Amino acid sequence: MMMTGDEMLSTYETIERITGEMLHAARSAEWDRLVELEQSCTTHVSRLRESGDVALGPEGRERKVVLIKKILDADRHIRDLTMPWMAQLSAMISNSTTQRRLANAYGGV
Repeated sequence: MMMTGDEMLSTYETIERITGEMLHAARSAEWDRLVELEQSCTTHVSRLRESGDVALGPEGRERKVVLIKKILDADRHIRDLTMPWMAQLSAMISNSTTQRRLANAYGGV
């Protein structure tokens, strides 16, 4: 489905708003909320991909660039916040798996 320039910019604005909410969720360690917002963001990004390229005037292109920069900045901050949490989660899962293997191999002590 082809979007108009206004629809495209509106979608970018929605994505920018959602990534701001994602950043807030990450800063607040609201991981379930972050996942919900990420799914919503993915839906909007898919719409942009499906719409194809839309011609924008100079103001529209400038607005699009500003929005993309804000989205990428929020994304970078989100990753900075989630990477330590994901590493910690991975370590906990790995530790739990190791403990389970040891218990299975040697029985309860």
